[in-house]
Amino acid sequence: MIIGTGVDVVNIDRFRDIIARNPGFVQRVFVAHEQTRPLRSLAARFAVKEAVAKALGAPDGMVWQHCWVTNGIHGAPEITCTGTVAARAAALGINRWHVSITHDDPVAMATVIAEHLSPAEFSLLYKLDPQPRGLVQDESDEQHAE
Repeated sequence: MIIGTGVDVVNIDRFRDIIARNPGFVQRVFVAHEQTRPLRSLAARFAVKEAVAKALGAPDGMVWQHCWVTNGIHGAPEITCTGTVAARAAALGINRWHVSITHDDPVAMATVIAEHLSPAEFSLLYKLDPQPRGLVQDESDEQHAE
């Protein structure tokens, strides 16, 4: 069952200006392994964070660094959440994320779907794909330390 959806579009030039005017912005919003990415990629990842917030109902107190994007073994983007974001997702029963990202000057865009899979749906999913993407990981996920 779909719990929430979110979409966000970021103007890359305006995003560049925000970073230039706010020197600590990148360190406040992005985890270490995201901070070194090119501007277009940062803008797309910011769009993901905004889309996740929308899918969660824009909760107060969300910490931007509690949600980040990694790339799976085939390069597809994946969402990882900890702390405030993971807590809100758990409260809503979210156990799978879907994300799509694109960027082409002058915009970056992300779409996020937050889903709850029942035990029967999990079983079917694993029969169809023994290594499914987007499943919620344990909050101790070591990728945050990258």
